[in-house]
Amino acid sequence: MLQVLERMDVEHLWLANTKVHWRTGEPRSGHGHTHCSAFAAAAGERFGIYMLRPPQHSADLLASAQGRWFDSERGRHDGWRPVTTSLEAQQLANQGVLVILVFINPDAHVPGHVAVVRPAVKSAKALAEEGPQTIQAGLHNFSNGTAVQSFAHHKGAWPTQVRMYAHEIDFEAPLPPRNKNDDIEDDK
Repeated sequence: MLQVLERMDVEHLWLANTKVHWRTGEPRSGHGHTHCSAFAAAAGERFGIYMLRPPQHSADLLASAQGRWFDSERGRHDGWRPVTTSLEAQQLANQGVLVILVFINPDAHVPGHVAVVRPAVKSAKALAEEGPQTIQAGLHNFSNGTAVQSFAHHKGAWPTQVRMYAHEIDFEAPLPPRNKNDDIEDDK
């Protein structure tokens, strides 16, 4: 799992203020915003796991929409389940489970944020102070940060307003075929 996440090269792709292809993070012509939700969806796709993404939802305000989707009937049907503690989130990621942290912005016109929990060995003290270890795209992309760092630009989000969701990864299953419509971009 860690190798797959690190090979995504998030520190050089899905860059803020650049229009990107949601699946690869490669730049496209035009101006964009941040791409946390596109990166998370691309990570899910690498593991054969669906989460709300373009073209099913506009890239605009996608993180908050993903957060609502994870907790929806469709999200639960697709295998997403809530996680209740930072310790559980980190343990699941360490066991090879995809774990997503998401902040649904209460202002429907302002973006939320999403980050992926990456495997890491952390003490109970570090988990309590920093939250799980994360990899993310955002205003600052990084491959090895913390939940505190991931949600720093959303004052008061971590830890009380961030929801956590997990999805089992079947490392033996073949990846689903690509849908050519997934290449349609509606990033503004």
